[in-house]
Amino acid sequence: MATIHSWINFNGNAEEAFTFYKSVFGGEFTKVVRFKDISSAEYPVSEKEENKIMYIALPIGADTLLIANDVPEVLGRVNERENRSKILVSTDSKEEAEKLFAGLSAGGEVEGPMGDSPWGSFAGVFRDKYGIEWIIEFRSTK
Repeated sequence: MATIHSWINFNGNAEEAFTFYKSVFGGEFTKVVRFKDISSAEYPVSEKEENKIMYIALPIGADTLLIANDVPEVLGRVNERENRSKILVSTDSKEEAEKLFAGLSAGGEVEGPMGDSPWGSFAGVFRDKYGIEWIIEFRSTK
């Protein structure tokens, strides 16, 4: 069976964002790679970008990773206001959903507060303070 993981691009603040996400979800990073760690003659890294994140992963639950990187400036900026995708987090309880919603939405913009959703779950939608869009939901099995 396939597993889907979310991978987010940042404009130089991936480490800050992931430290924030870690404070909400808990856990430890499974791996952190900086651009200086992959620097070589074929792929030189500027001093300005050497400490930026090339890869960072935070486990969310047993089988899911939240992954990110900083986009090197030579590739241009990531559009932080795009709204083509959201990260959906399904929880085991309403209480867990409310806790994650409150933590992750702090400093962000709530688009839809926690409540009964049109698709039959208890859910809320927001853009966090880093511009990432999330849906947090609890789907009762009743």
